Amino acid sequence: MEKLKIALLQIMPTGTTDGNLIKGIECCRDAKKQGADVALFPEMWSCGYTIQENLDELRHMAVAPDGEFVNTFANLAKELNMAIGITFLEKHDPLPRNTICLYDRQGNLQYSYAKVHTCDFGDECRLDAGDDFYVTDLNTAKGTVKVGSMICYDREFPESARIMMLKGAELILVPNACPMEINRLSQLRGRAYENMLAIATCNYPAEQPDCNGHSTVFDGVAYLPKLSGSRDTCILEAGEAEGIYIADLNMDMLRTYREHEVHGNTYRHPKKYGILVEEKIEYPFLRQDYRE
Repeated sequence: MEKLKIALLQIMPTGTTDGNLIKGIECCRDAKKQGADVALFPEMWSCGYTIQENLDELRHMAVAPDGEFVNTFANLAKELNMAIGITFLEKHDPLPRNTICLYDRQGNLQYSYAKVHTCDFGDECRLDAGDDFYVTDLNTAKGTVKVGSMICYDREFPESARIMMLKGAELILVPNACPMEINRLSQLRGRAYENMLAIATCNYPAEQPDCNGHSTVFDGVAYLPKLSGSRDTCILEAGEAEGIYIADLNMDMLRTYREHEVHGNTYRHPKKYGILVEEKIEYPFLRQDYRE
């Protein structure tokens, strides 16, 4: 399999949904010109990760998953022969959701994933959470890749990536909207390492409030026979500036590595992990704003 080209659209929102639609189209076209097989937007691109305090205004800002904004990118994926992960504030009852729709290069919907771990300690308390994690066989121009998604805060829970690994994921696409400092980057590195999969994260540039760019791709391959020690799994880290950043992901190398190395589901002991699915929360982790 030729290297999979992943475009991270680390771009600034325009301030309007229509403006974001137009800019998103232009950036996808630019990514295709650079040879991209997959293009990924930062978190909630339709509104530039804006969450209104007024619920009526928030609902008005949301877009339907089968509406013009999202369907435009489905049609664009087919036109460009390129998979697109488009992110948006989704119309949903009783509250909107933080969602990514992944379209393959024929414009077919592969999954619609809503953020499971909403930031209920902040503005996302006004959003509904998703219910599950999904993995699909994504048809790309370079071949089929098993792909899933998590969104921003989802990466801070090892269960998110682990569930997708257990469902067969080779690549996780992560829309993001927060400062990607050393600890958050370390989380992504750890998720890729422990699950032997690739993680591509797209953030907003530093011009966006509370963001700083540093979109990344970790390929998950820590050891190679020709190396005496471990290697850096980070194959791309953007700077803070707006731009389209392309990573070349070697899927053959990753798949060979997964066949021989010791992480992922190789030596796990699920029968000993029962406490992980217990629902009780005890001190010091009790929070009044926790939602089930």
